Order: sequence, then structure tokens, then C-alpha cells
Amino acid sequence: MRLHPQKRPNGHCRIVLTGGPGGGKTTAADLFRREIGERVVLVPEAATMVFSGGFPRSIQPLAVHAAQRAIYEVQRNLEDVQAALYPDRVLLCDRGTVDGAAYWPGEPHHFFDDIGSTLERELVRYDAVIFFESAAVGGMGIEGGNPIRNESLEKAVELDGKLRALWMKHPKFVLVPHNPSFFKKISYGLAVLDGIVSELGSKKHSRKKR
Repeated sequence: MRLHPQKRPNGHCRIVLTGGPGGGKTTAADLFRREIGERVVLVPEAATMVFSGGFPRSIQPLAVHAAQRAIYEVQRNLEDVQAALYPDRVLLCDRGTVDGAAYWPGEPHHFFDDIGSTLERELVRYDAVIFFESAAVGGMGIEGGNPIRNESLEKAVELDGKLRALWMKHPKFVLVPHNPSFFKKISYGLAVLDGIVSELGSKKHSRKKR
């Protein structure tokens, strides 16, 4: 699969932080935003906004379909809103539009067929993907500060694998593997993120000069 980043909408640099439940991506995104300040703008996790706002959460397939459609639309529009409000910043996305395919009952292509898109079309929206492997992969608990999380360890491992299989098709995919030390894992993830933001930010600046 060959992707062409120049087709990405709005000319914005977009970085996705994703991974299975309990990977530390949201913690990393928040810490990085506080440290870097105005170089980036955070696009919050759409699923958390949808479910914490009162959207019912169910395992019934038709209900899951409806929820993932809603999350997809919220995700796309959140990205567009932040791009419009902060045209000179790198968008740091807490999950991306591809994630819904891992949560969709059935095969991933069923999700993309339903939303009228393809995996390639969604991947090309982003310049880089940083994948935070779930702590569940190492047999560790995934309890945290997110009240909407309801996955078991087994389900978290399954979702981690599905998400990784989808996102790793992006040409700039970086894995932040599980580490028994959450501090070391987050430190590594922040270093990776800082390098990618610096690289993409400099490319964007050079394009503006042309």
C-alpha cells in the first residue's frame, strides 16, 4: 500500500497517538502538550467525548455500529475544528479515524465500507502514527483515570493486536512497546513524539518558505 501524504487535507501536520486500552497515549499527549505549548494542539479522544456525553455504550452489534459511526464523525470534525482554530500548529490526535475498524464487529473492511471510505484513504490523513502498546500485553492492569473504560485484559490484548495490524500499514509507524516501568515507557514515547514533531514542524516551515 503506497500512501501519498500530499493528499492529506488542509495541509496540516497530523500525528496520531493510538494503541490498545491502557497504553498511556493520553497521558503522553497531555504531558507533551504541557511541555511544548503552542507548537502543537491536542485533538481529544472522540470516543471518550461521545460516551461521557451520554451516548449509550453496549456490546450489542447494531449499537456498536451506531456508536462507531458517531465516533468517526466526531473524530473527523474535531480534527477539522482544531485545524481551523490553530492553522499554524501540528495536530496531535488522541486516536484517529482508523481506530473504529478495530472496534467494529466483523472484518475491518466492513467498517470502511459502512462509512464510505477505505483504510488507505483514512491513513493518508495523518503524517505519522505513534502506537502505545497496551499494558495488558504484558499482563498488567489497565485501570486508570478513564471512567468509560470497560475492557477486560483479554479484550484489551485483542484490540491492541487489531489496532496495530491496521495502523502499522502507515509508512511512518513507530511502536512504543510495553515496559513494566510506566515511567520509562512514557519517557521513551515522549522522546519519539518530540523527534517526530520537530521533523514534521521543520518540513512544514520549509514548505511555507517556498
